[in-house]
Amino acid sequence: MPRLKHSIPAELPPAEQLDLARLQADCASGACDLVVVLGPTASGKTRYAVALARQLGGEIISADSRQVYRGMDIGTGKDLAEYGTVPYHLIDIAPAGAQYNVWQFQQDFARVWADIRARGAVPVLCGGTGMYINAVTRGYDFSERTPLSAARPEGAAPRADLPQHPFFIGTLVSREVRNARIDARLDARLQEGMIDEIRGLLEGGVPAETLISYGLEYKFVTLYLQGVLPYEEMRRQLATAIHQFAKRQMTWFRGMERSGVRIHWVQV
Repeated sequence: MPRLKHSIPAELPPAEQLDLARLQADCASGACDLVVVLGPTASGKTRYAVALARQLGGEIISADSRQVYRGMDIGTGKDLAEYGTVPYHLIDIAPAGAQYNVWQFQQDFARVWADIRARGAVPVLCGGTGMYINAVTRGYDFSERTPLSAARPEGAAPRADLPQHPFFIGTLVSREVRNARIDARLDARLQEGMIDEIRGLLEGGVPAETLISYGLEYKFVTLYLQGVLPYEEMRRQLATAIHQFAKRQMTWFRGMERSGVRIHWVQV
């Protein structure tokens, strides 16, 4: 009897060995005008992107929908020390409590991307927010009213102010390893003061409903601070939600591949 579709775990894409010398040459010639490092949460993409930026003479552009907010550091996992001397952009550009959206990101990205290239550096877009990545790599026009997950409409002219030749790299990790990393990282962040960080945001005037709308850590810790969830239940529900979020991220990236995007997956 055949197994039911939902009981079959999704297969991971095959890992590749990248020719970094070729990639560097393509960046220098203009055959590649943006390197994109994407992957689900806890897949090691930031560490990989920083190492790659050092090799290529690049600068990081963050594609994380929550790291744009100032004061939301532990909960979003900014880990700014990880960048070292590598310049980074589009982190801490909006106050906590603001509403920042994908259209704003596209405008900010276009400005930063042009500036990095004008200075002769290699722009490296790194993050896991699929909508943000699609908005800038497929020349998305918000007047089209097509889903951000859709492929570029056939015959549509690419936008001159956005990349024309992106090169996509995906950080590959098994579901089991990813979930173990998520759990360990969550416990570390709770010990590092994530609850105090979110308590401080509430006391600083950020509405609880706004923090809840940011999702994941900010949603569940806020519910804990409001007395809605006891600590252990908050931790359990939050871990489950992050596991599910990582799975949705991978679903989005595999959907990009089905739409014609070539992602070079690497084991990290």
